[in-house]
Amino acid sequence: MTLKEKSKAHVKTRAARKQETTDDYLEAIAEVIDSTGVCRSADLVKRFAVSHVTVHKIIDRLRDASLVEGEPYRPITLTAEGQEIARQSKARHEIVYNFLVAIGLDNATATVDSEGIEHHVSPKTLDLLKVMTQKLSAA
Repeated sequence: MTLKEKSKAHVKTRAARKQETTDDYLEAIAEVIDSTGVCRSADLVKRFAVSHVTVHKIIDRLRDASLVEGEPYRPITLTAEGQEIARQSKARHEIVYNFLVAIGLDNATATVDSEGIEHHVSPKTLDLLKVMTQKLSAA
């Protein structure tokens, strides 16, 4: 592997890490709305086991990026772009989770591991994971 190829891998990893929080919060907001009809900051505080200050800072950043809407102390909603990112994040998560379970990993470990892996795999890898999961499930 050339130095240029190695540096490209590091750039990709840094970009994925930067996007992780956005993806995780948008996916969580969508899931809370789907299950309860409304998402509030307190729901995210519980879900991520972080402080209200942390959630408010992240929600402000998501609002500035036009991914969520809502005033402080009011329910949080996703914009169309936020909904699309949440949908894509959930799909990636499910592909990775299903693959890990298909290769024999227990549900609890697959849940934890898929939460991190989903952010760092390329669309090409996700496609192959999906194909392999289908093959393993059919066997």
